[in-house]
Amino acid sequence: MLKIALTGNIASGKSSVQDILEKQGYCVLDTDTVSHELLDKLPSIKNLFKDFDIIEDGKISREKLGKIIFSDEKLKKEFENIIHPAVREEIIKFFDKKKSETLTFVGIPLLFESDMRDLFDKVLLIYTEEEIRYSRLLSRNHYTPEYAQKRMYSQIPQEKKLALSDYVIYNNGTFSELEKSVKDFLDNIQLLN
Repeated sequence: MLKIALTGNIASGKSSVQDILEKQGYCVLDTDTVSHELLDKLPSIKNLFKDFDIIEDGKISREKLGKIIFSDEKLKKEFENIIHPAVREEIIKFFDKKKSETLTFVGIPLLFESDMRDLFDKVLLIYTEEEIRYSRLLSRNHYTPEYAQKRMYSQIPQEKKLALSDYVIYNNGTFSELEKSVKDFLDNIQLLN
């Protein structure tokens, strides 16, 4: 089984690539979804934020949590020390369940930040120009300019990730161009296997 990490900075189009891969019949684990599910399952997270207003409709609000985390570096680090090991466990379980697959993907935006490179055979980076990502965050996520920049600069720069990745898909055009790039990537990776 070839284990491929699918990564990219915020608003680069990882979710779109994951959707394309799933439509092509590949198994994809989305660690964003895994993290969101773990939020309410891990008592240590509720305990860490017990003095903050983060509960909405009986669950932890990702939006409220995000605003707190990205304005307090110490809390962010403590949160990551809880969530990253739990996500790592879920990735290992996923690989164990999908042993019979020849090719599996894990969408993991914080691959390098969380130091999980060792779990994968190859890394596929989705690279999107800064201005495009910034405008997506403003329009799609309705972030303020300041919060969009804070979120963007909280990650390792894309240029550094380029040097650490095995494959790159540039996502600066249309969705159909992205689909073609993903299909080309899949054709090439199949030839190598």
